[in-house]
Amino acid sequence: MLANAERYQQSFRHDDLTSSPTRRVVVLTCMDARLDLFRLLGLQIGDSHIIRNAGGRATDDALRSIILSTNSLGTREIAVVHHTGCGLHGQTNDSIAEQVNSVSGSRPSIEFHPFNDLVASVGEDIARIQASRYLPPETEVWGAIYDVSEGSLTPVGNGSTGLLRR
Repeated sequence: MLANAERYQQSFRHDDLTSSPTRRVVVLTCMDARLDLFRLLGLQIGDSHIIRNAGGRATDDALRSIILSTNSLGTREIAVVHHTGCGLHGQTNDSIAEQVNSVSGSRPSIEFHPFNDLVASVGEDIARIQASRYLPPETEVWGAIYDVSEGSLTPVGNGSTGLLRR
């Protein structure tokens, strides 16, 4: 990877992009290596902020990034994309903590945000984002599920929850 970074630098050409995404969108999704959001969503470098964590969950840290993106960098659309075959699906905090303990010898007490229902998990994260009083009222929040075996993206509900309502 370091050798590739050196090759990249040799052909690097600075552009006029800023830290504000040109499509004014932030995507919250899982860290799973099978998700190629650029090809899936038709994104280019500079189009979107992409926040990735285990499960694509709307954790406090993900919300921190979303709040900064919407308030400081102009995004007005938030997409929550979960996926089939997620490692958090069907787990519990206890089962994950035991797994970590068996490898590390120490049991963590953090919340891993596992889930049993994929559609419900997207809905929960949309609701948590919408409940934040720190987002501009014109922010649109929607969700979908990516099928890792088919390459399909299925909107959750009607595909868009519309504008935030306060």
